Amino acid sequence: MTAQAIPSAIGTGLPSTPVPFPSRSAAETARDLHTDILDGLSGADVAKRLARDGPNTLAKAALASALEILLHQFQSVMVVLLIAACGVALALGECIEAGAILVVILLNAAIGFVTEWKAAAALDGLRKHAVSLARVVRDGRDHQVETADLVAGDVVLLSEGDRVHADGRVVEQARLQVDEAALTGESLPVAKSSDPVLDHGAALGDRTSMVHRSTAVTAGRGRFIVTATGPRTEIGRIGALIAGVAEHGTPLEAKLAQLSRALLVIVLALCLVIILVGWLRGNALLYMVEVGISLAVAAVPEGLLAVTTMTLAIGMQRMARMNALVRRLPAVESLGSTTVICTDKTGTLTRNEMTVRAYDVAARRYEVTGAGYAAAGGFSRDAEAVDIGHDELLGLALRIGTLCNDAKVDRSIEVATALGDPTEAALIVAAEKAGLDLADLARAYPRIGEIPFDSDTKLMVTVHVTPEGTNVAYVKGAPAEVLKASVSVVGADGTASYLSIDRARIEAANEALASSALRVLGLAHRVLPRGFVEADLTRDLTFVGLVGSTDPLRDGVRATIATCRAAGIRTVMITGDQEATAAEIARQLDLDVAPDGTALRTVHARDLAALDVDGWRAMVADAAVFARVSPEHKLRIVDALQRRGNVVAMTGDGVNDAPALRKADIGIAMGIRGTEVAKDAADMVITDDDFSTIVGAIEQGRVIVSNILRFIHYLFSCNLAEIVTVFAAVMIGWPMPLGVMQILWLNLVTDIFPAMALTLEPSDPDVMTRPPRDPKQALMTPAFGWLIVWQGLLLGGCTLVAFAVGMEWYGVGEEGLRHAVTVAFMTLAMSQVVHAFSARSRSRSALTSSLFTNAWLWGATAACVVLQLAAVYFPPLMQVLRTVPLTITDWGVVGLGAFAPFVVIELVKFGQARLRTAKKFV
Repeated sequence: MTAQAIPSAIGTGLPSTPVPFPSRSAAETARDLHTDILDGLSGADVAKRLARDGPNTLAKAALASALEILLHQFQSVMVVLLIAACGVALALGECIEAGAILVVILLNAAIGFVTEWKAAAALDGLRKHAVSLARVVRDGRDHQVETADLVAGDVVLLSEGDRVHADGRVVEQARLQVDEAALTGESLPVAKSSDPVLDHGAALGDRTSMVHRSTAVTAGRGRFIVTATGPRTEIGRIGALIAGVAEHGTPLEAKLAQLSRALLVIVLALCLVIILVGWLRGNALLYMVEVGISLAVAAVPEGLLAVTTMTLAIGMQRMARMNALVRRLPAVESLGSTTVICTDKTGTLTRNEMTVRAYDVAARRYEVTGAGYAAAGGFSRDAEAVDIGHDELLGLALRIGTLCNDAKVDRSIEVATALGDPTEAALIVAAEKAGLDLADLARAYPRIGEIPFDSDTKLMVTVHVTPEGTNVAYVKGAPAEVLKASVSVVGADGTASYLSIDRARIEAANEALASSALRVLGLAHRVLPRGFVEADLTRDLTFVGLVGSTDPLRDGVRATIATCRAAGIRTVMITGDQEATAAEIARQLDLDVAPDGTALRTVHARDLAALDVDGWRAMVADAAVFARVSPEHKLRIVDALQRRGNVVAMTGDGVNDAPALRKADIGIAMGIRGTEVAKDAADMVITDDDFSTIVGAIEQGRVIVSNILRFIHYLFSCNLAEIVTVFAAVMIGWPMPLGVMQILWLNLVTDIFPAMALTLEPSDPDVMTRPPRDPKQALMTPAFGWLIVWQGLLLGGCTLVAFAVGMEWYGVGEEGLRHAVTVAFMTLAMSQVVHAFSARSRSRSALTSSLFTNAWLWGATAACVVLQLAAVYFPPLMQVLRTVPLTITDWGVVGLGAFAPFVVIELVKFGQARLRTAKKFV
């Protein structure tokens, strides 16, 4: 039995009935669910049903438990190596050392556990940001509510691009089509009907009177009554919906894993050489095996992937606080590599607060005052106030804009907001400014038919019955399309004349409005014959006039675009607006000028019609604006830009934008006006629809990747220094400069704390003045690898010098050697701590104003210094680490050995900076 077949099975508390919901009439469904098709449920009813049935949510993929994460810590190569080292220590009778290694194992597990737990918590917190909304009717008014709060009996409104969030019975529809591929596998959209399905046992795909959770509206609009929520829905019943973030490893993690495997092979080979040479030089084999294992533990960065995941997750949470919700981890690396942003205009570059500014009707220009969705303002003509009651033509234009409209203005909250399309909401506000009563207007002209707006035809049509009893079609849409469908135009005296007489004037008026950066709509009507058919609705129209609306630019968007230009990121505006409007907006934003001063083009959709692949590649090369484009054009634009080698970020909000969002390297959906389909297809959702949020997310993407590279730089160079110190000493024939426990101590203290702090480094001052990073580039480039090698050699060389001085001063006897080893141990530890400051930047000096901007690094430094002092002055640690207290002279050697690499590295940076400066003037 399906979830719709028995009301009691969905928690409505109703008696069982053999008639399933698809086969009931709309009125029967409303009666059985105790709801009203027009007014919906009351707030009290909703509260009772929510308490009874629970939230409209599905079981999510369970996060790993604490025990699973803890057990995972003992499955790594490093733990195996540590256990082997512990066994060797026991074989040598070194019980204290074996116990200390066991403590290291537990500490390593604790650090790994905390890191993975925080990463999982951060990702779970990110998941909770993804709140979806549904438009419902409750207490007779439209509301937007979280979909988790939907209950059986709720009346939900659907429009093109919406995601269906519950199962329900369709009670009203206008060309409603739903993509049910996620549920039934049907590749084509299914036309929905409010008529009952006669077959009580109809298959899921044949229930045309029902809509189901997780399907998507591809066309039209509708209204349905919720019949099932949460796990009682069809898709909940079969367990098909699984939510989760980052189900697979990211490309960045794959690169890190590959790097770790390569390093493991190299390190194990070196350790074998060290073991063999040390044994041949007279050291005990088991002791050298223990040393080799310890070096392998120190050198293999087992925490690299965990730290990377945590860095990505924390960075994504930081983006979420900036109103950028990254839905997929791979997007982070691509964000930092973005070279082109293709952006819509409305709501992204502008405030998305449409306001009607002008009407042009029968050669009369009317100005409208007021701003936003407040109903304060008025109409004037030639600087004189207009009495709407005595201007029938303006009244007709207002009536068309108000009735050929699916939006609402919500004034139940402090700041009025648009429910639906902002441009349609602006037309409603204009009618309110004229004193029209919208409820009276809707009752006087009831809607009996419609053709919803279509992105191809660029028209919307509604059919109404006039107070005189005739049928009339009201049409609004793109001026060119409305003109194309018209044969006559209304004149100043109210009579219609042939359109050809006035077409040139209308086109000139349209151009004038568009050139003022107004978004222009054409308005038309037609008295319909009796027994009209749908074909009558978009032909033989009478053109009424034009209406121009404005959407002011967002604050700071021009400066943000300038930031993009400095960062090597090109901004391309893609809009459905007219060419003149788009060109004016581009001029205001400086989009029409390249960084070198070259003028960039505004391209009209008609210039794209016959292009082949090469033509598209050439077209996108110097275009700043694409006007009057369709969603299909967006897909071709993205493809052409990618063929030119660009990493493309694309914004979108409609269902037809989904292919372009998927095609783009970074698909970005609008959180406020974006459809659920667009959000599902996107890699990132910006919750404030603001262009600056996109650029901020790109900056954070660059910061995250830079911080991971800082972590690699520091960790690998320090690990190499430890290997170099032991390897060189063994090759020279010196005693071991570091003890096994000292190597493990370095691995836990000076490797972990500063390295973790480097992953929290704030944004560099020049992060948005550098060119984008190539995502195909390997993490370990030859230049980066050489940097790590010579700096690791420098750290290890200074440690060896300090060890040599210690042996010269204190000899190679047991006590003297212990003193020399302590000097070498402290030199290497402190040089690594100081090196963390050099690793903050490969090119910028550490001694700048940014020296104190990373409080975490200073905290890690303080912790390392305290622990190192304890290592030579706290007796229990001294016994475990086999250290001795150092004299003032010893500290002088340690200080010189610790700061010498820092000085050399900073001098090299200074020399490279001077060389770069000199090249600029050549």
